[in-house]
Amino acid sequence: MTSFRDLLSAAKASITEVDTAGAAELVDEGAVVLDVREPDEYNEGAIAGAIHIPRGHLESQIENRITDKNAIVMCYCAGGTRSAFAVQTMEQLGYTGAVSMAGGFGRWKDEGRPWMQPATLSPEQTIRYKRHLLLPEVGVEGQARLLESKVLLLGAGGLGSPAALYLAAAGVGTLGIVDMDEVDASNLQRQILHNVDRVGDRKVDSAKKTLTALNPDVDVVTYDTRLDATNILDIISGYDVVVDGADNFPSRYLLNDASVKLGIPVVHGSIFRFEGMVSVFHPQEGPTYRDMVPEPPPAELAPSCAEAGVLGVLPGIVGSIQALETIKLLLGLGDSLIGRILTVDTTEMDFRVFTLRPDPENQVTWANRDMIQVRELDGLCAPWMGH
Repeated sequence: MTSFRDLLSAAKASITEVDTAGAAELVDEGAVVLDVREPDEYNEGAIAGAIHIPRGHLESQIENRITDKNAIVMCYCAGGTRSAFAVQTMEQLGYTGAVSMAGGFGRWKDEGRPWMQPATLSPEQTIRYKRHLLLPEVGVEGQARLLESKVLLLGAGGLGSPAALYLAAAGVGTLGIVDMDEVDASNLQRQILHNVDRVGDRKVDSAKKTLTALNPDVDVVTYDTRLDATNILDIISGYDVVVDGADNFPSRYLLNDASVKLGIPVVHGSIFRFEGMVSVFHPQEGPTYRDMVPEPPPAELAPSCAEAGVLGVLPGIVGSIQALETIKLLLGLGDSLIGRILTVDTTEMDFRVFTLRPDPENQVTWANRDMIQVRELDGLCAPWMGH
């Protein structure tokens, strides 16, 4: 009868093992690091950058987590046994570059090699964010990153409402909200942060009540003030992303110039009647708002929602997309809308994507950030550049 020792010997005979020194060289050369220990072991310490898949879940998860079957993968466990079986399984699945580290994490740690303390969640957070944790692209580390992130929302209205709700539900740790308005009955058709009992309340106060009730993990910071050239740099500084829900051109240009100067990405959204659009303006990686709209159109060609109306559900669609793009930026997921404009016409349910390229005439750029002077803008919203 075959014993466990026989199975282990057979596994080690069929795979490639490296010692800790060889494993360290592979890590330095950029190999994928795979930790197949149990969660409690992993939480006590791991090699930096390791992908964590417990041995019992390897077969069901490995092909989604490590898609390149020709990649060099350095696999380890506590002592080298589970990693040997894991590499054997990986080879059966078609992986060609997997190796097992003899001696495991115990020997690695005893030799004084570098390791880190992985991000952890509380038991309550593990339950709350369980659906995120099941996504290999998010997991515990991604959720911990969201909890440490800071996002500023410009406006607690039609676009800011759904964006704020989904960002709070996702566990973004700090949400700043800028709005100097109060809740009006006419807002309730689309601004779902508020309710009839809060008509007359300050919007930022109403928003904070709703968001903290939804998720007490979130620190809601309110700015009940008009955003202007004297305060915008101080307010947006320190935030990872700004969600733009402004409904006027001066505010959009003001935000653009300040965000470009500080290098903060802006997730822009706008709505009009039955149509909406979203784009991501990342000063360090792509075009910005001034590349899309060098000058504002005449007022008669750009009526506000108060003048032209808006379908109540439309801000929910656009604001939710803004929240999604924000989370993608925070986690480094997928392809964001940097350099692209997503439009939606809800009368035809027609979604389209257009390419946005930098305007060679635009001087408000990351390269010129030290010359940008953020000022109150005149009727043409012309940039102010220092010399």
